[in-house]
Amino acid sequence: MNEITKEIFKIIKKEQKRQKDTIELIASENFVSKDILKANGSILTNKYAEGYPSKRYYGGCKYVDQIETIAINLAKELFSAEHANVQPHSGSQANQAVYLAVLKPGDKVLALDLNSGGHLTHGHSLSSSGLLYEFHSYGVNKDTFLLDYDEIEKIALEVMPKLIVTGASNYSRIIDFKRFSEIASKVGALLMVDMAHIAGLVATSLHPSPVPYADFVTSTTHKTLRGPRSGLILCKEKYAKIIDRAVFPGIQGGPHIQTIAAKAICFGECMEESFITYQKRILANIKAMEKAFNNRNVSMISGGSDNHLVSIEVYKSLGITGAEAEKKLEKYNITVNKNSIPYDTLPPTKASGLRLGSAAMTSRGLEENDFYEIANLITDILLDKSLELNKAYQERVKNIIDKLY
Repeated sequence: MNEITKEIFKIIKKEQKRQKDTIELIASENFVSKDILKANGSILTNKYAEGYPSKRYYGGCKYVDQIETIAINLAKELFSAEHANVQPHSGSQANQAVYLAVLKPGDKVLALDLNSGGHLTHGHSLSSSGLLYEFHSYGVNKDTFLLDYDEIEKIALEVMPKLIVTGASNYSRIIDFKRFSEIASKVGALLMVDMAHIAGLVATSLHPSPVPYADFVTSTTHKTLRGPRSGLILCKEKYAKIIDRAVFPGIQGGPHIQTIAAKAICFGECMEESFITYQKRILANIKAMEKAFNNRNVSMISGGSDNHLVSIEVYKSLGITGAEAEKKLEKYNITVNKNSIPYDTLPPTKASGLRLGSAAMTSRGLEENDFYEIANLITDILLDKSLELNKAYQERVKNIIDKLY
């Protein structure tokens, strides 16, 4: 083992300890099973397999064909989809592939504004999506911070987009996919739903599915789905060829077969009764945080949550920026991420909010009373203006972590 290898494994051990000793509340993170880790780090990483099952550009693919076929069939079954492409390396590339399949440079697209909970790949000016296509945005109501479907329809009629995108990275309420489908139909647009954050809830019917209403559904396979960090596209059968062509050779070369194997295991795990129980606990745990924040008069965007995440406003209600809050909590081994809120007066680098998720620590076994305590702990830490680490808060964090072992 050379010195570089030793150094890398030394750092990996440090990261392992950090994860073990941390209350992980980043809404887009989770902890995968040992089987998923084993598949994702397997000898499949050695195999090149450009193309699709039975249509490869390399020899020696008979076994990896079997693996990808299993993953495809499981994805279709899990989400009741007509077609699935399991090759995208990420959710961002899944989105990019849909755009490539149905749009030409300069085409109009309507999507959720980043500050209202949208994603960079939904048309941000620094993203390839914003650089290549003419994105227009809709937001949330200024008073309720909820999607205003009548206003979205009004904007769609003005813009007349070729594609409408919905789904979010920071929206805590149920999305009415049927209404979006009606809006898209009214203006002659295709509908794409990015369900990256809520895929696990959709898979267990704890959130309405976009699949019956959307032409295209994209997702990551981590977050609430609790699989490897990767991507997925579901679509109607009539779009199968253009989607497959957009993924390969459109934006990718060889698929990561080791990760596709891990996705197959993930989809299988999602069909187990224990996974349904897990998703129900995700929802119960975020409600416990909601209750605690309500009791402490901490402002929550839209007043609470219907899914796995809650977004809190900290700048006005607690007197600290999101960036400062993120750093302060990390000193106490609580990991969160700063996040812009709708109509934010601060730049994204500072932000007025924090986004908190229940998926990861639910995987580790924490329950409602733990999440209630965590929300109170966060509030106490952020209200404490002292620059010194408070030993009482450190002990409260340790007590929560100790319950996991």
